[in-house]
Amino acid sequence: MEAQNLEAMSAELIDHLGAYGIECDERRASLLLRHLSLVIEKNKVVNLTRITSPQEALLLHVVDSLLPLACPEVELSESSCFVDLGTGAGYPGIPLAVMTCATALLVDSVGKKATAVNEFIGELGLDRARALHVRAEEIAPEYLGRQDYVFARAVAQSNVLIEYAAPLLRMHGRLVLEKGRPSAEELDASLRAAKICGMTHVSRETFELPNDLGHREILIYEKVAKPRVKLPRRTGLAKKEPLGA
Repeated sequence: MEAQNLEAMSAELIDHLGAYGIECDERRASLLLRHLSLVIEKNKVVNLTRITSPQEALLLHVVDSLLPLACPEVELSESSCFVDLGTGAGYPGIPLAVMTCATALLVDSVGKKATAVNEFIGELGLDRARALHVRAEEIAPEYLGRQDYVFARAVAQSNVLIEYAAPLLRMHGRLVLEKGRPSAEELDASLRAAKICGMTHVSRETFELPNDLGHREILIYEKVAKPRVKLPRRTGLAKKEPLGA
């Protein structure tokens, strides 16, 4: 992306985020756009995203990733730590790390994606972030029960993500799911899974992306008790035999 375009996109990004009450300065906007530029370039050789237009990606990746920061129930700061499940090209994990300086673990089951994200992290100088090639059920014990937040953006059904997140979260830690238009059936299953996993639903926020690019719902669940079943279960069971289904 050319310097002139970057300057205009930086101002546009700051304005878009400001419309949701999310403050972004020029330094952070520059890092967010640098990440976007790296993703678009890497996407030429590694399939990271189907969105290749910088203008669309600005909204569908960057702004979309940061919508949780517009929710009162999400208080992410430098002292926080979080996991991004199914990070793909580093969304939402890298934008959240840039905006908050929180300690971030970005997880993806595809090795090429995790490798690319670690390259981006190095280029951006995010020394409190790292990407890991691992399945959600196989995250090392050192991360279990310690996370303030788990984020997941359109990677699986809500009840499956609740099961993945529960063992990672500390007590009163929160799972933040970003969805399009979840069905009533999905929401009902998520409530049943939450009860089994020692979690409770605390918030449902709705947003519209600019330029009619889509409806978003942020579903937030809090860990309030020990799970009724031993978690994590064996790899693959969460999808094959989902809790709450």
